[in-house]
Amino acid sequence: MWDEIVNAVVRMSALRIGALIVFERDGDLSYYTEGATPLDAKVTAHFLVAIFIPSHENNLHDGAVIIRNGRVSHAGCFLPLSENPKLDKSLGTRHRAAIGVTEGTDAVVIVVSEESGIVSIANNGELRRGLDASSLKEELTTLFGAQSKKD
Repeated sequence: MWDEIVNAVVRMSALRIGALIVFERDGDLSYYTEGATPLDAKVTAHFLVAIFIPSHENNLHDGAVIIRNGRVSHAGCFLPLSENPKLDKSLGTRHRAAIGVTEGTDAVVIVVSEESGIVSIANNGELRRGLDASSLKEELTTLFGAQSKKD
């Protein structure tokens, strides 16, 4: 699964397609799925990129995707914004949402900046920015271990 996610993130970064990919861990994220589009789909790079392509006909691209038990469970999820006054003032809504959901849950979030294409990962209310493909895969493997086999 990690290869598919990393491939999707690399493509979206190159195309400057903004994305929020949330990984549910032990904490239940059902609260954030209210009003979202329920899915039950295999995680593939093509599918993830398609979700986030901005278009008036694609209302899934707004908000986050939640990955639960190795599958895409919801799209178009809205997340709480961090209100931490110490955050870098240059961080936009997408990054504040990634940090916000990880402040109150054990979720992990990948962020792709629409403006710069920079890839970041949020965990425990902190954001690590400027990840390339290999460092992103390393982060995911460190955080989730052998879960990469869940398809």
